[in-house]
Amino acid sequence: MHSDFRQAYLLHRRPYSDSQLMLNMLVEGVGHLTMLARIKGKQSLKHNAHLQPFGLLLCQYAGRYDLKYLNKFELASGPLQLSGKLLYCGFYLNELTYRAIPCNEPLEQVFELYQTHLTLLAKCDDIEPILRSYEFQLLSMLGFGLEFDYDAHGEPVSAKYSYQYVAELGFIRTDQPQLGFSGAVLLAMAEHDFAKQAVRQPAKHLSRYLLKPLLGHKALKSRELFISR
Repeated sequence: MHSDFRQAYLLHRRPYSDSQLMLNMLVEGVGHLTMLARIKGKQSLKHNAHLQPFGLLLCQYAGRYDLKYLNKFELASGPLQLSGKLLYCGFYLNELTYRAIPCNEPLEQVFELYQTHLTLLAKCDDIEPILRSYEFQLLSMLGFGLEFDYDAHGEPVSAKYSYQYVAELGFIRTDQPQLGFSGAVLLAMAEHDFAKQAVRQPAKHLSRYLLKPLLGHKALKSRELFISR
C-alpha cells in the first residue's frame, strides 16, 4: 500500500471498461506499474486532460497485488511540447520503456534515466545520440548491457582492431572488419558518444539486435508511425 504521492510519467493508456482506463506508469523510485483509473463522472474531464504522455504527475495509488489503483493525482508540470519527429521519438521512448521493463520489477533508477532523456529530447534536434544513449543504458539497467571497452577475453578494446559480437560472450577480435565493429566505434559507444556518423549506424543495428528479445516479435507502433511519416 502507498499513501504518499510519488512522481510518475504516463507511458501508455487504453480503455479498460466504460468507466476505467488501464495505465502504464513509470513511477519514481519504483519502476513500471500498471494502474486502473476511474474516468466516470466529474473526474472524467480531469483524467482526459491531465493523463497525457510527457507530463510529470504526482500520483497516489494503492494495491497489494500486480494491478494498482490510481486514487488521486495532480499535474506537477505541463506536458513537454513535442512536435514532428520529436513527438514520434517521444512515443518511441515511451513504448520502448513499457514494453522492455517488466511490471512490478523494482528498478529505482529508471525513472531518472527516462526523465533525463525525455528532457534532452525536448531541447535537441539531434535525436539519434539521445535515443542510443537511452537504449544502451536501459539495457544495462535490465541486465543486458555490454562491455564495449573490453573484449570477451578481458583484454582492453583497441582502436586498431576490429571486433565481432558473439551473443553471451561479447566482442572477439576478427580479421574480417566487414563482419564486425571497429575498436574506435566500440570505444565511442563505451562513452555513450554517438556524435560521429560512423558510430551511429553500427550502434543502431546493435541496439535493435539486443532489444529484440525484450520486445518480442510485435512491431513497435511508434517506429511504424515514424516510417509512415
